[in-house]
This record gives sequence, C-alpha cells and structure tokens, in this order.
Amino acid sequence: MKQNQQLVIQVKDLYKIYRVGDTRVRALNGVSLEIYKGEFCAIVGTSGSGKSTLLNMLAGLEAPTKGTIVIQKEHMENKNENQLVAFRRKHIGFIFQSFNLMGTMNAIENVALPLTFQGMEKKERLEKANKVLDLVGLEKCKKHRPTQMSGGQQQRVGVARALVVEPEIIFADEPTGNLDSNTSKEVMELMQKVVREQKQTLVMVTHDNHLASFADRIFHIMDGKITRIEDNRTEKDI
Repeated sequence: MKQNQQLVIQVKDLYKIYRVGDTRVRALNGVSLEIYKGEFCAIVGTSGSGKSTLLNMLAGLEAPTKGTIVIQKEHMENKNENQLVAFRRKHIGFIFQSFNLMGTMNAIENVALPLTFQGMEKKERLEKANKVLDLVGLEKCKKHRPTQMSGGQQQRVGVARALVVEPEIIFADEPTGNLDSNTSKEVMELMQKVVREQKQTLVMVTHDNHLASFADRIFHIMDGKITRIEDNRTEKDI
C-alpha cells in the first residue's frame, strides 16, 4: 500500500476462542490485517473458516478473546456496549444478506430510517434518502414497498440505507446470498462504483470467490487464519 494512504482498520494478533463443552474452538487464530481508506476488501472462506466471526469483531458485535482492533484510530476492544453502539451509528453502515427491510415502509422510508436514530428532521431525512436512491439507480421505485420490488431492487435499497448515514466504513455480510448470479453481478458492480465515487471503505464477507474478485484486495481465511492476500491480481503468500 502507498505510504500516503490512510489506515482505516488495523487488526493485530486477533483470537476468538469458544468453549464447546470441554473443547476449545479457535474461531480466529491470530489474525492480523490492515485496510485503507477507499478500499473494497473481501474476506473469503468456507463455512466455519472464521470470516463471519472476524466481521462481527470488526463491527464491534463480538469481543475478541485476545488481540487489538483499531478502527478510525479508536480501539474497539476497549469500548463498552453503549460506546460501541454510538461508534457504529457514527462511522459504520451495514448491508445484510436478508435485506432486513421494513415491510410496512416504502423504499424512501426504509432508507431514511437510520437517520431517525440520529435525530434528523423528517424533511432532511427524506431529502437525503431521495438522493441516495438516485445514486443506486432506484429513481422509479421510491414509493414501492419491499413486496413490490425484486430481490435486486431490495438489495439496492439495502445499499442505499447503508450509504445514507455517510459512513466511513461499510460492512457487507454475504450481500448477494439471496440473489441470482446476474443480479449479484449488478449489485457487486454497484457496490464497486459507490466505493470508488464516495471514497468509502467496504469490507465484504463471502464464501464465493467470483464475488470476491470484484474487490481491490481479497483476504483468504481458513481455520481462523489469513492464509493468502490477493492484491489487484498479484498474489502473495503469508
């Protein structure tokens, strides 16, 4: 990485050990990585590799057994639950596999919802939601409820909802897991475009190597360890 790039996420020697009966399971086994501003990074691995555990820790949803997680120069592992909630609201957007849209709300209302938690006035909320829906190509679906939209359109609403809070970092967990391959490609291209244009950092977890190929860098994880990093089609072994 270039020296002038801003470090956004730094993970050092991260361990997560679960007790299952008398057995100790190492979900993460000494993970270290660095992610920079404006990067689209994918964490790829099979089921049980530790990828979702790693994402949960980066997002402050789970505490590590050992190790440090520094995001935007703040130590996540030292924060209490209230501090983590406040940090996520200010800095982080989420894109979920299952869309997680409110069925009783239309697209604009769904996108504006996170701004309600920030105490923003209704008029301003709806204006921002309107603009972001244009950005993700949903000019014609703004008044549609989730049941009136295709899976791809619903996920675009999900992307818009993550973007509306203007987060520095977006975490995406298997964001195209419920979509067919053509729609998945469209959503990935949209996410790629948005990250480049908005200069945001996107960290995506997936089991799909093809989807991961849309990322700038790919972290391969196996048995709780990063085994390889692919960087713009040049590979280096760890």
